[in-house]
Amino acid sequence: MRRQKAQGILVLLMLILVIALSGCATILEDDRLTESLHPVMQPERPPEEQIEVSNYDELKTELLNFVVQHVNTGRIYATNYDGDVTADAQVACREILNYDPIGTYALLDISCHATRIVSYYEVDVNIDYKRTKQQIESIVNVSTLRYLRTELLNVMSDYREEAVIRTTLNITTEDIIALVRETFYQNPRRTVMMPVMAVETFPVSGNDKIYELRFGYVERASILRQHGANLERYVRRNAELAVGENDAEILLSLIENLTAASIYDAGTARTISVHGAQNFAATAFGALVNGSAVGEGFAMAFKALCDELGFECIVVLGHLDGMIHAWNIVSLYGDHYHIDVAMCSVDGIESAFLKTDADFVERYSWNMEGTISCKGTLTYEDIVGTEEEAESQGEEAGGEAGQNGDTQETPDDSDGETEETPDEPATEPDEPEETEET
Repeated sequence: MRRQKAQGILVLLMLILVIALSGCATILEDDRLTESLHPVMQPERPPEEQIEVSNYDELKTELLNFVVQHVNTGRIYATNYDGDVTADAQVACREILNYDPIGTYALLDISCHATRIVSYYEVDVNIDYKRTKQQIESIVNVSTLRYLRTELLNVMSDYREEAVIRTTLNITTEDIIALVRETFYQNPRRTVMMPVMAVETFPVSGNDKIYELRFGYVERASILRQHGANLERYVRRNAELAVGENDAEILLSLIENLTAASIYDAGTARTISVHGAQNFAATAFGALVNGSAVGEGFAMAFKALCDELGFECIVVLGHLDGMIHAWNIVSLYGDHYHIDVAMCSVDGIESAFLKTDADFVERYSWNMEGTISCKGTLTYEDIVGTEEEAESQGEEAGGEAGQNGDTQETPDDSDGETEETPDEPATEPDEPEETEET
């Protein structure tokens, strides 16, 4: 009996020793053994699909990406961060809102709240916008003046009411306005009418800026596009009518056709007080399609025709007898000349065709320092004289041809005359015979 008790105690002690050595608790219940393991604690990390940053530059870049994507709320995870996450988040939001082009253009407010989660930070972002997603996506980045001019021409020829351009070019608001005007006067076939415009800059200072351009027109864009298509047809049609044996004669022909097809609107000219007025009389459309224009309209139409035929031509903005006016300067045979088509219509072509600075300076005023000097020696009389000589020579040639034709036609008029004509030379051999007799 004592032996059995001793054996039982020994078994119990061995069982206790096994439990102690295993470090685990076992429970005997309904003949089943259940084991429970102690969990191993691991450092918490952010989900892998989320955005992670480790310094200020990365944090600001991700905040700007939220703005570009027009995200209202978002979360950024800062892991192994170099710096003070909370302070950097506040600085980044302030810089984006007040100094970054996309932030100053698109945002009402942006805020960040950083929360520490063991070994990393959660940065929760909230953004309020003053622009739509479509407006942000419409921003065009340009890096050269040539690209900027091309973009302005595309916007103006499509008669859009808004353009948003981002650039690091060293330009001002005044430069943008000047480029719009320059684009209009250089492309009379593509832009029917000069827009009324306003420009706002984001931010106000700095090299990297966004320019918001707003355009206004007296007609709807759809109507102006139709006018543009009509103008294109009229330009081609009038250019095809130009004739001449040389460039000077072709230019003269252009003016003759244009002044015959359109009249100078003196009444409207007196009411217009600025260049680029939104009046069809001041456009190429007015001169070529409507048949009535002021000086600027004639000048724009003439440039459109010259462009079609490949002549170098510019529009000059100035005054005539103290009144707002415009005309052209053309390049011909290496020299430059003034041509005022409007006054050619009023006072005759010889009054304002192929003129020099000296010819114009008495009645006209313009920015001479910023304009090509005109000192060519060719005159209207030279071209007209050449044409008259050519016509005279043509008439003489025609007369000679007519005389020769009459001589050849004489045999056809009468059969008797045809038979008598060969007999006349027959008497010629008799003359030498008489001489010999003498």
